[in-house]
Amino acid sequence: MTVDAELPAGVPGIDVPRLAEWLARTLPGSGRITAIDLIAGGRSNLTYGITLDGGRRVVLRRPPLGHVLPTAHDMGREYRVLSALGTGSDVPVPTTLAFCEDEEVIGARFYLMDFVDGRVLRTTEDAADITPEQARGLSDRLVEALAAIHLVDLEATGLTDFGRPGGYMARQLKRWGKQWDSSQEAIRATGAERDLPAYDRLVARLTERLPDGDGLTGLVHGDFRLDNALARLEPRPEIAAVVDWEMSTLGDPLSDLGLTLVYWAEATDKEALPVGATITTAPGFHTRREFVERYAALTGFDVAALDFYVAFACFKLAAILEGIHARYLQNATVGEGFEQIGHGVPMLLERAHATLDAGSAW
Repeated sequence: MTVDAELPAGVPGIDVPRLAEWLARTLPGSGRITAIDLIAGGRSNLTYGITLDGGRRVVLRRPPLGHVLPTAHDMGREYRVLSALGTGSDVPVPTTLAFCEDEEVIGARFYLMDFVDGRVLRTTEDAADITPEQARGLSDRLVEALAAIHLVDLEATGLTDFGRPGGYMARQLKRWGKQWDSSQEAIRATGAERDLPAYDRLVARLTERLPDGDGLTGLVHGDFRLDNALARLEPRPEIAAVVDWEMSTLGDPLSDLGLTLVYWAEATDKEALPVGATITTAPGFHTRREFVERYAALTGFDVAALDFYVAFACFKLAAILEGIHARYLQNATVGEGFEQIGHGVPMLLERAHATLDAGSAW
């Protein structure tokens, strides 16, 4: 099969001629690729916008370049959960189009989905045209989306085998500990050193607080925050789609809520993390307490032990950032802003200890 040779220039992580041939075979009639660009903002899996003949836009997701943590970045799982939610739930997600297992096409497994028109809201500058009423509406829609994820009917969506919910938090502690160790090896291989004694002490404290029994069980997103959603403001605030499902599984929904709270900045915070959406410091956005109160009302879940889940989220996010920092040191990141990621790790470890010391998520 031949493909029109007039293709756009390649971008890191994409072999455009091979992708064009695969697209012609997999989605006949989709048209020639006329443009391809890296969509900014991704710190892990890479997201590309592809323009086809006639102006149609689709999105491609693939794993990151360079140091990839074991068990992470499973494109097949992300494609499966999006497909299931798109046909069997009220969770707003993009429509999936095709999945490619052949790593020879672009160097990794990947999938395609329809482009969703919406805004990624992240910084205080993004709030310039958002009224306090719209900010409150967006806060409500986001917490409703999180509750909808956690209340998904697993049987109706065919996701009952999407994970092993029993002992979820204990397995998460072990998993992210292994990811941390893997990142330390990668960092040492670059000649750099990290001295973070707060990490080992935090692991010990979290181990002591692991929930008895299996706890709550539901679908978890794994990285739920405002800037992992596409938002619209008109005619009224809405979440058009929740994206970045690479860490989704079955487990304890409060782990999602804890991570969302770590990302959720408030104007009174003493220090800002180099991740998350600072836009939530703008007038009208919920406080973390208001977000939790709305969530508890929608789900009926007991949130009394939320300090543990917030501290655990700090631990998990520290492990993720350490992996990104390792890729940065290997010169294997694509995009901007990676030079500050490593500084966020000790900040997160300190915040986790402070949360456990206070015995409060606030």
